Amino acid sequence: MNRTNAILVTIILACLGLLGFAMYLQLVLDMLPCPLCVMQRYAFALIALACLLTLIVPKLKRAAMSASLLFSLIGGGLAGYQLWVIAQPMGSCGVDPLSGPLNSFFIAKLFPTMFQANGLCETPYDPILGLSIPAWACVWFVVFAIGSIYLLVNKPKEQSIFANKL
Repeated sequence: MNRTNAILVTIILACLGLLGFAMYLQLVLDMLPCPLCVMQRYAFALIALACLLTLIVPKLKRAAMSASLLFSLIGGGLAGYQLWVIAQPMGSCGVDPLSGPLNSFFIAKLFPTMFQANGLCETPYDPILGLSIPAWACVWFVVFAIGSIYLLVNKPKEQSIFANKL
């Protein structure tokens, strides 16, 4: 497996792991996702899909990694906004206006446990390893953005029959 494929598989597994951890927090620890959390879940799923598309159709690498970068930036922006909402003493994410349209998406009806918003953005949950859940999401979106940029600018080296193999 070359380095590009290893990075793509790592990103896919990390996104799936984060979505799985979100399900654990929701189902086992009863932490209900707010609309911003659900939108971040969409971003993680779309990043994983873009990386999977790159693995399946390598010729689409540039477009798929550009999409992955875009989804990473959008997700990071959502996580940053959620951090700002949590920091406001009387802040709210506007559960009523966002929940209705978000919960009416086809994918939210197909996978309601994963993509249906039923929580409040300003609900304080205990930090995990010193960071709040949206702070961790922001960290991961930055990591995925850096990985996407690396894959965008990295050109695979051509193998030559005269090249030294170590």
